[in-house]
Amino acid sequence: MVNKLLVSVAAAALMVASGAQSPVSAQEKLKIGVVTTLSGPPASLGQQLRNGFLLAVKENGGKLGGREVEVIVQDDELKPDVAVTKAKALVDRDKVDFVVGPIFSNILGAIMKPVTEGGAILISPNAGTSNFAGKDCNPNFFVTSYQNDQNHEVMGKYAQDAGFKKVFIMAPNYPAGKDSLAGFKRFYKGELADEVYVPLNQLDYSAELSRIQASGADAIFVFLPGGMGVNFVKQFRQAGLADKIKFLSAFTVDESTLPAQKEAALGFFGGANWAPDLDTPQNKKFVAAYEKEFGGAIPATYAFQAYDAALLIDGALKKTGGKTDNKDALRAAMQSAPFTSLRGKFKFGNNHYPIQDFYQVKVVQVGDKFATSIDKKVFTDYQDPHAKDCKMK
Repeated sequence: MVNKLLVSVAAAALMVASGAQSPVSAQEKLKIGVVTTLSGPPASLGQQLRNGFLLAVKENGGKLGGREVEVIVQDDELKPDVAVTKAKALVDRDKVDFVVGPIFSNILGAIMKPVTEGGAILISPNAGTSNFAGKDCNPNFFVTSYQNDQNHEVMGKYAQDAGFKKVFIMAPNYPAGKDSLAGFKRFYKGELADEVYVPLNQLDYSAELSRIQASGADAIFVFLPGGMGVNFVKQFRQAGLADKIKFLSAFTVDESTLPAQKEAALGFFGGANWAPDLDTPQNKKFVAAYEKEFGGAIPATYAFQAYDAALLIDGALKKTGGKTDNKDALRAAMQSAPFTSLRGKFKFGNNHYPIQDFYQVKVVQVGDKFATSIDKKVFTDYQDPHAKDCKMK
């Protein structure tokens, strides 16, 4: 089924490349660009994004807001210059109405101007940096995921409420890593056993594990996405620390890493705005459909947030009668969040970032698979702390 979806997308791309362009109307095909990371170590994250969006389009009969859809998928290769070139082509050559993506925050920063100043609406189903939530908020930018700090804040709040006395915190040494630990510390006020930054894409943690063991910490908090998290979790378990020190994380144990971590991650905690077992009728249907469509794979947050991005477009176009040429009317329709999210309640703040619930999730085994499961709600209707700096009303 994956191949069938991709064939459909490729065909659409060829039609656009042939120069088939015309004035926008509610009867013409709706063109949507998807910019995501589909190569290299983090490819699994981008594949989840692409798969979730295409699944929503397929379930809507190939239409959104009543209009037939052409989806053009581009691999940003996790390279900002590549992403800019491909985003400009989507807007200037292909005349897309929407760009959906990306996964990584540095790519978001690179494509923001080419997309929004080119006249398209940018919808991020993952990256949500603090500057675009605050002082650099943009009327043509919407987020269906979260503000980057929030999942880390969930774990900080949980660690504070749980009464952990001494926490060891660690992240990669780049902007998102520093933001993550700042988010954790915003709510955790106990003692820090240590605060460690490791090189991005480090895979051997023997030195850090020795420091953790000697630190006297009763918990650790780590932000180690993708392959970093896979290796750290395995090494943490192999070092015998899993039974002594509580494991807290964000973007380290989820459905994109668990197929490789398996039993090593059992019982570990994460902060999240969703989990596959979130109890809403829409979510149950989505998870079952995703597993059926993609060979039994359990969807991760990247897939559900991209699915919601498609539902947002569908709902907004239904309010505008399928029209996209009146941008003021289109933005107003989107701001009202006219769709039923897989997460249940959903509304945008003034900065076009979601106001939503957040959870502590725990890794569980489901048959022969592993997934995150809702363990406890930590925040209710939580708005990010940067919205107050956004001038949009």
